[in-house]
Parts: sequence; C-alpha cells; structure tokens
Amino acid sequence: MSDAMIALRARLDRIGVLLSGLCLIHCVAGLFLVGMLGLGGGVLLNPDIHRWGLVFALVIGAATIGIGALRHGRFLPLVIGSIGLCLMAGAIAVGHGSAEVALTVSGVLLVATAHIINMRHAH
Repeated sequence: MSDAMIALRARLDRIGVLLSGLCLIHCVAGLFLVGMLGLGGGVLLNPDIHRWGLVFALVIGAATIGIGALRHGRFLPLVIGSIGLCLMAGAIAVGHGSAEVALTVSGVLLVATAHIINMRHAH
C-alpha cells in the first residue's frame, strides 16, 4: 500500500473518531435540549440526521476499519466496529427514547474504539 493511501486511511480513521464524538455530543445535547428544555425537537430529533449519520459511519468505517483489518491482519477493530454500527442501526429502528440513546451511545463508543485500535495497529 502506498504512503499516500496509508496517510488517507489514517486521516479517515481520525475523521471517524471525530464524527463519533460529534454524534455522541449530538445525542447527549439533543436529549438535554429536547428533554429538559423542550428546545429544538424538530431539528435535533429529525430521523434524516440519524440516517445520514449512519450512512457516513458505514462508509468511513468500511473504508478505514475494513481495509485496515485486511492490511494489518487484526480483525478485532472490524468486529468491534461492526457491533457498534449494528447498535447504531438498531437505534434508528427503535425510534426516539431511552433505548435509542443507549444504543446510539454504545454504538458510537464502540466505533470510535475500533478506529483508535485500527490507528494503533496501522503503525
């Protein structure tokens, strides 16, 4: 694999961690703003935001964690990331509420962990 491809994959892993963090912030802030203050429900709880977030997570996860696992031969990041993405998909399926929050937060943390493990194995 060329140095440019390795650099791109590492950059995408970092973007994956950043997006995971932003998703977590969105989830917690949305829960607080809508649940406690009654603000922003139409925007923060819009299902399209969650669907697009899952699409981005799937694309970046497949591009970085999957390719990384094939390159370095360690499949732990792939397993952890896949479980996280499944939890995130499950969160979309259950609708808004405490189950959605639990699934999303768990999934996002697992995906971020998978990206971090993947970055460590890449070096």
